[in-house]
Amino acid sequence: MTDELKQAAAEKALELVQDGMLIGLGSGTTARLFTEGLGRLVAEGRKVRGVPSSRETAELAAKLGIPIVTELLGQIDLAVDGADEVDPALNLIKGRGGALFREKLVAAASKRFVVVVDESKLVKQLGVGVLPVEVLPFLWRTTAERLAALGVSLVVRGGEETPYITDNGNLILDLTVEGGIANPAAFGVELKKVTGVVEHGLFVAMTDTVIVGGPEGPKAIGRGK
Repeated sequence: MTDELKQAAAEKALELVQDGMLIGLGSGTTARLFTEGLGRLVAEGRKVRGVPSSRETAELAAKLGIPIVTELLGQIDLAVDGADEVDPALNLIKGRGGALFREKLVAAASKRFVVVVDESKLVKQLGVGVLPVEVLPFLWRTTAERLAALGVSLVVRGGEETPYITDNGNLILDLTVEGGIANPAAFGVELKKVTGVVEHGLFVAMTDTVIVGGPEGPKAIGRGK
């Protein structure tokens, strides 16, 4: 049922696509459904271009015949992506798929950022699961110690012997915050103060609309509503 809900939400997001748009393409399973749908629109004659947020998404877009842009001046018209957690203020945790840095770059460059999820991703407070933090490999243990000093526990994604490497050549530390993240904005600031941190998976006040796939059909939720 979850896959069907994601598909319905992705189809709802496709209704926002207009001819001539530059569209940010997210990563992960739900974003893939949107990209596949966009490929169908392109095959039908819709003229759009895509800005992929990962190598995997770039390969998929190319396979589907979606023209790709990786360098641009100005803004992306619409970005559509998934999320790992969504709180009532539409703050997000993203990056458990490993592409958080590029996903955040795309979202920040977009006039409108739309997130597509199913109901299982809605949480009362962020931090139910891990919070990914991308860090430089150089002296990463020092970075990890400084992050741990913030009162979190953490592990290297993939393990120290065979760590997961991001598209940018960095590592990901998965943080567990006991009791959840009460103030995502403030916690995000503290994370970025740690030298060696490239980016974190907290997306605060960036989301314009969340489309939630539910048994009664997809529902759009706007920020501040």
